[in-house]
Amino acid sequence: MTNNAACISILQLSDLHILRAPEDKLLGINTEHYFHACLEQALAGKQHFDLIMLTGDLAQNPCPESYQRILTRLEACETPCICLPGNHDDYELMQQILNTDRINCRKQVKLDNWQLISLNSRIPEEPGGRLSKEELEFLENCLTENPDYHALIAVHHHFLETKSPWMDTMIIENSRELLAIVSKYPQVKVMITGHIHQVMDVKTATFRVLGSPSTCFQFSPETTEFSVSDTAPGYRLIELYADGRVESEVVRLPRPLTELQVSTHGY
Repeated sequence: MTNNAACISILQLSDLHILRAPEDKLLGINTEHYFHACLEQALAGKQHFDLIMLTGDLAQNPCPESYQRILTRLEACETPCICLPGNHDDYELMQQILNTDRINCRKQVKLDNWQLISLNSRIPEEPGGRLSKEELEFLENCLTENPDYHALIAVHHHFLETKSPWMDTMIIENSRELLAIVSKYPQVKVMITGHIHQVMDVKTATFRVLGSPSTCFQFSPETTEFSVSDTAPGYRLIELYADGRVESEVVRLPRPLTELQVSTHGY
């Protein structure tokens, strides 16, 4: 990446799975510690981000304490942050607590000649994703009303297959409807997701699809059944240029998760 001051610079953090108490662990690891480590490494490596995007599963078992600690940590960064819900989240609670001028759940943000559109793919009490009629209409309205803006679309669940059959049972159920809308609008340059806990980087005819690693544990790629690996936590850097170009790279923490306790029963 070029680190060009003329671009819009975004830090994507995903699938934090923050627990009720700071010392709590999931699959043997302290998810909050690694969220902080990813954030600190990213901010130390780059002096300025225009925006941080948290693309879902901020909490593991959502409660006010988890979201309040996320808010407190993000407020200390002094960088605007947009938060999307994942299947583990309580969206109403997120909207109540993550609701400041700087840290919030805004669904449309305009920066220079780009618009960033956030969609809610959560199905309450279900692990998989779906976009409601209202979400699809919101997306199409944003694109129709702003033809001169390049567009980034963010959503928690994936909409392209990962080649892991167990993971792809949770793909957005109406992905075809989503892609049918997007295909009509050439100003869409990139779509970003969370949920998959691994890297995805696919170029279609008109836009790029980027999936992010988790800030905690990673899923093993191309597996038939649920499987996690000790691959280091990470995050994604995204740069958006005035001419519609997108540059992106994944950065990881320097060490693997040696304390990870592999489970075959999910998480």
